[in-house]
Amino acid sequence: MRAAPNPAVTQRLVHYGQAVADAAWGRKTAIYQEAARELGLSVQTVVRRIGEVTVRTAAPRKRRSDAGRSALTAREASVIALDVLEHMRKNGKRLMGIEDAVEELRANGLIRAERVTGDGEVVPLSVSAITAALRKYRLHPDQLLAPAPAIRMASLHPNHCWQIDASRCVMYYLPAQGRDTGLRVADWTDYYGNKPKNVARQVLDSLWRYVVTDHTSGAVFVWYVVGGETGGNLAEVFVQAIHQRGSDPFHGVPRLCMLDPGGANTSPPFMNLCGALRVQVQINRPKNPRAKGQVEKAQDIVERSLESAFKLLRLTTLEQVNAVALQWARWFNATQVHTRHNMTRYEAWMRIAPDQLVIAPGIGLCRELAVSAPETRTVNDFLEVGFRGTAWDVSGVPGVIVGQKLQIVRNAWRPDSAQAVIVDADGRTAYHLLEPKVRGDFGFHAGSAIVGTSYQRHADTPAQRHLARIEMLATGASTAAEAREVRKAMAKGRGPQVLGGAIDPLRRMRDAVIPAYLPRQGTALDVGHPVAQHAAAPAGTDTVEALQRIARRIGRSITREENRFVKARWPDAMPEAQIEALAAQFLRGGPTAADGTDRRLPLRAVGEA
Repeated sequence: MRAAPNPAVTQRLVHYGQAVADAAWGRKTAIYQEAARELGLSVQTVVRRIGEVTVRTAAPRKRRSDAGRSALTAREASVIALDVLEHMRKNGKRLMGIEDAVEELRANGLIRAERVTGDGEVVPLSVSAITAALRKYRLHPDQLLAPAPAIRMASLHPNHCWQIDASRCVMYYLPAQGRDTGLRVADWTDYYGNKPKNVARQVLDSLWRYVVTDHTSGAVFVWYVVGGETGGNLAEVFVQAIHQRGSDPFHGVPRLCMLDPGGANTSPPFMNLCGALRVQVQINRPKNPRAKGQVEKAQDIVERSLESAFKLLRLTTLEQVNAVALQWARWFNATQVHTRHNMTRYEAWMRIAPDQLVIAPGIGLCRELAVSAPETRTVNDFLEVGFRGTAWDVSGVPGVIVGQKLQIVRNAWRPDSAQAVIVDADGRTAYHLLEPKVRGDFGFHAGSAIVGTSYQRHADTPAQRHLARIEMLATGASTAAEAREVRKAMAKGRGPQVLGGAIDPLRRMRDAVIPAYLPRQGTALDVGHPVAQHAAAPAGTDTVEALQRIARRIGRSITREENRFVKARWPDAMPEAQIEALAAQFLRGGPTAADGTDRRLPLRAVGEA
């Protein structure tokens, strides 16, 4: 057993330890030897004991002058990162490492990835140096594949936003084999996924789990179906979720539903149902599961908490499965505290206000609405549309005009009313309630103006308001009444012109450049009439004399090209009318311009293109 240290010896060791720390280079050994002689210890013991009683306060290591710099260029780092990512599978597995990518790119001459030593030698960078450079440039695959920053989303109140998601149960199936309809855990070898024939069985024979969550309270609704993820199954699940189920408080029509993209989630049955119930459907961006992470987590909770009990239960029908699912949901929502609001899910949902809880119509009517698509109707002259054998007043629809086509759907809560589907100023789908036009005993619509007693008119439509503004613009008036008076004066020829006469309808014709055409050479038609055969040929001017007249008219000599052109078409005589046409043609295509360049137009007969 080691004896307790002597305080006097410890004090001397501390003294010598300080002396060693302050000693210059090469003086430490002498201090150790002096301490050994004084204390009667060996040098090795003195060194060890000094280390035990003193605290080492080494100076911080000096930062390298080239710290933070790399011989690998940013472009080479990008090429390496590209090669690694291009060899990655869709499930995220990387088939090529950084070392293999560097060797491949060096072999193809795409990167050099090298450095110059202090002796001037060029050596390739090591894989560790390249990896460090990739991280410095933020181009390492781990950094590039990191998820994008997420934004926390909030909802306003219970039933403001629901999230819906479907998932196939991985263990429990409903085998359809004769009269056997019992649910059981499927044999793994019977449903082995790598066998193509089992793909259809996995979809058609498996149980599919639909989970609905309320974003504000976190309340969960679970419903099981068979036949896969279809629009009909989604509509049926939504109908079951919005109606009250016994003492379960979670029900009502939400304002917004959030779903993943997919054919079933945008199918006509579900979209028609949501349209009739005035539910806004939000389809999230593909490959973005975090957008509805609440329902994704709820899927995991249901699978671990509920479906783990299926193996211990004897369930023979789908109705029994859903009964167990509803029992589990009531227990879970009423007892499990949500960590966000520190309340049970039902406790949080019960804070819903009366105007926020929209009671759904009957299940039968909702199922009927799911299969009724909007119908297109044209607005007539009386601002009415016909729908399901009734005339409906659309005069209150914003922006409606005569002849416009409107989408009309049934109203879920008022069978005696219909709805017009419109797009509001924000680009969202909105629904405008329509009232029927009731006929009286003689077939007149109720509320019609009485002849000789009253006069009624519809409010101006957007087309009428635009037309009035155009009239004021055309007449220069400031009011519609003034524009009408100006139009009356215009009709009598006393008022101003349209736009103050700024429009000249003949301006484009005067400004157009139309080429002059030379006459085409033709062949006279011999009709074979005796009188015509003895009739005198039409008189003409000798070609030489005609050329002389043209030369005098244009004030210059006829060129050789013009002479050949004329004599080729009129070798003997030229019609009198052609003399003026040729003179005009030769004047426009004068021999030279002011700068001395040849500006003659190409000669052509009249009618040539």
